[in-house]
Amino acid sequence: MKLIVLDRDGVINFDSDHFIKSPEEWRPIPGSLEAIARLNESGWRVVVASNQSGVGRGLFDMDTLNAINEKMTKTLAQVGGRLDAIFFCPHAADSTCDCRKPKPGMFQQIAERFNVDMRGVPVVGDSLRDLQAGVAVGCTPFLVLTGKGVKTQADPALPPGTQIFPDLAAVAAQLTV
Repeated sequence: MKLIVLDRDGVINFDSDHFIKSPEEWRPIPGSLEAIARLNESGWRVVVASNQSGVGRGLFDMDTLNAINEKMTKTLAQVGGRLDAIFFCPHAADSTCDCRKPKPGMFQQIAERFNVDMRGVPVVGDSLRDLQAGVAVGCTPFLVLTGKGVKTQADPALPPGTQIFPDLAAVAAQLTV
């Protein structure tokens, strides 16, 4: 099975320092939805793994998060793409949960749900914690320069061997050759 794990905010859609708190605030990065559709067409199963601490902070509720994700999946379907699953951590940043990236809990859940060894599975993120969570279970890190990616690129803690791409469309082009 070809599996790829994507962060949401800053990879698929524009990020905000004030959180994406409503479906109206969710806006796709140009080319990102088409990139997912291209991955689907090439046989990739696409999974989202996203920290959503706005829920734990009380900035929005689960119904709103579900509405945001529904907008994302419906907009994606309009260009012929689909997500195989959406995993998220709803806990606040000070939580001791094991699912909040950079901890690997979400990735362990993905491995269990899809019955797959995560070694070599591409993880695409724009922040260090996205990549660290994937690397902890053996994923191959792909940094995109959208979202917080430019800042992350300069971080000395960037995992060794991280491949760097301008955006998700460039990742998809590389993986679907």
